[in-house]
Amino acid sequence: MAEKEQLEKEEIQNEETTENNELQSKQQEIDELTDRYKRILAEFENHKKRSQKEREGLYNSILSDIVEVILPILDNLENAVKVETVDENYKKGVELVLKQFQDVLKSKGVEEIKALGETFDPEVHEAVSSVQDDTKGEKEIVQEYRKGYKIGSKVIRHSMVVVAN
Repeated sequence: MAEKEQLEKEEIQNEETTENNELQSKQQEIDELTDRYKRILAEFENHKKRSQKEREGLYNSILSDIVEVILPILDNLENAVKVETVDENYKKGVELVLKQFQDVLKSKGVEEIKALGETFDPEVHEAVSSVQDDTKGEKEIVQEYRKGYKIGSKVIRHSMVVVAN
């Protein structure tokens, strides 16, 4: 009888060991699948971020190409506003078109590069001439021939300027 009880105990222990081994095996499989899932999810999130950044870069690139072609028109409108005319309604109309044009560019993130009175920065300014003037600071911009524009940190067109000292 004792032997029979001993065999039953061993059989129960073997079943428990087998069940524990199966349980550990299944837990290990679950852990591996969970790890794989987390890696794939992280990879997918990185892909989404990268794609979004590429789309924004492409959008800004296309927008800057279009704006660059349109800037001479803006220059001409600004010059037209400066010209003296006897027809005030005509001048007012040109001013309104210029304002509308500037508002559209501003709404798309296009900014004018500040130049007059600023320190010369070769990243955004293009020096076309220099003058000696003791009343001005070193590398101070004293005149602007053509306005420059940028979208965010990307320069569309450099400002053409005259630099003092």
